[in-house]
Amino acid sequence: MRPCRTALIYSPLFGNFNYGDDHPFKLQRNHLAYDLMDAYGLLTLPNMHIRDCQPIPDELLLSFHDPAYIARLKEFSASEEPRADFRFGLGDADCPVFKGLYECAALGAGATFEAVRLVEEEHFDIAFNLTGGWHHAHRAKASGFSYLNDAVIAIDWLIARGRRVLYLDIDAHHGDGVQEAYYDTDQVLTISLHESGIYFFPGTGFENEIGEGRGTGYSVNVPLLAHTDDAIYMKAFDEIAYPLIAAFNPDIIVTQIGADTFRTDPLTNLEITTHSYSEMLSKIKRLKIPWVALGGGGYDLMNTARAWTLAWAIMNSVTLDPRLPAAFVDKIEALGYQNRVLLDAMHWSQEEDRSHALTSVEKSIARIKQTIFPRILS
Repeated sequence: MRPCRTALIYSPLFGNFNYGDDHPFKLQRNHLAYDLMDAYGLLTLPNMHIRDCQPIPDELLLSFHDPAYIARLKEFSASEEPRADFRFGLGDADCPVFKGLYECAALGAGATFEAVRLVEEEHFDIAFNLTGGWHHAHRAKASGFSYLNDAVIAIDWLIARGRRVLYLDIDAHHGDGVQEAYYDTDQVLTISLHESGIYFFPGTGFENEIGEGRGTGYSVNVPLLAHTDDAIYMKAFDEIAYPLIAAFNPDIIVTQIGADTFRTDPLTNLEITTHSYSEMLSKIKRLKIPWVALGGGGYDLMNTARAWTLAWAIMNSVTLDPRLPAAFVDKIEALGYQNRVLLDAMHWSQEEDRSHALTSVEKSIARIKQTIFPRILS
């Protein structure tokens, strides 16, 4: 049996861009994750490759995005002055306009395309783009820190090549832009486990959003209440996501593996840790289906660095020391971080909160098994 071939897509050019000092989306987390991977020796493994990327070409970009939206994005990106066009979602607090914005977004989408191309054309088993996963971008509107929907652009390319794709989103926010793109097709099964839209952005992703037309049954959503912990999250994954992945049997899996589900993330209210995060990714790896992973959210920078380092280790079947490397600790201590460990103990939320979250997810699971399973598992 040949060894697993993996690719990490990484460009130092992302360090040239900044959403703003007060914006929660920090591209510096990519460099922090890369440094931690390096400290663990994960960047010189046999059968792994580090690949650079190019901006997404217009022909691929326009396979999904509206030409007028792209034109405005390019125009604003070149401007020296702050601009806004709320029709296209540009210039608000979530999606600020800054010089070089288009180049940043196009490079991120190009990195995701390179990951998919490596798996599809060069037969890599796994490719990981730290900067991908902008799942809120719509055809003609920026939303939720997302300007270009890199996953949709890449999946569209795969569909054109006749591939069946499963998109799994474990970010704390519902993958609304990706769901919307494939709501009426059975060529892509979208599964999103996320904090409930009852009170949380983007306000979508309920169990009754199951697709339409040929796509009925091919959009799957598991909304989770605040304080969902490791065991409850794994229950949702094991009872819904995992059997559906196996039943759909895709040619390729595209996952958005945001780390904003972690209990200390400043923007979210879920309570998972590296424990369930690692378990989920290990189970995906064991399926041995060609796999593209995209970074997604994560607003505690050290959580994100730890999560993505663990993800890359799992992809390469490497077990890491639970203590952070001393050289990395010295580096982050100078930046004000007090972290010393890579791994968290399994976490249980407070009893009353946990009871509400567990009751809610059990109802969601029952409903999905009633509406979705007969269509996909039959």
